[in-house]
Amino acid sequence: MKIVYFSVTGQTKRFAAKLASYETIEIDPTAELVMKEPYVLMVPTYEAEFIAPVFDFLETGENQKFLVGVSGSGNRNFAELFVFSAKEIAKKYGVPLIYAFEFSGTKEDVDNFEEEVRELERKTTMVRAQQ
Repeated sequence: MKIVYFSVTGQTKRFAAKLASYETIEIDPTAELVMKEPYVLMVPTYEAEFIAPVFDFLETGENQKFLVGVSGSGNRNFAELFVFSAKEIAKKYGVPLIYAFEFSGTKEDVDNFEEEVRELERKTTMVRAQQ
């Protein structure tokens, strides 16, 4: 499974760089990215206009079809607004919010995130086998 991410300040990109078990792909606002396999989306917490490239990406080709989960980064000081972008995407596209981490995450966050992705891979494989 691939991890597709968008980063505004570099925090999400730093987290993605720590992932040893998964290929990561950054959303580049100047290039079209089309996915042909299941992926997890990782987004920072910002108002929609700041992460507009994420929504453009999700509306490109069949990218929505292959989205299987979302993860978010943010600042816990924002209380109920912590990872609200990821929560909104999960709700809008009907996928689970699999993990939330603060800033660029810790080693424990990386380990926990990778375990959540592995679990999602198992579930995705089981669903495909039943179809």
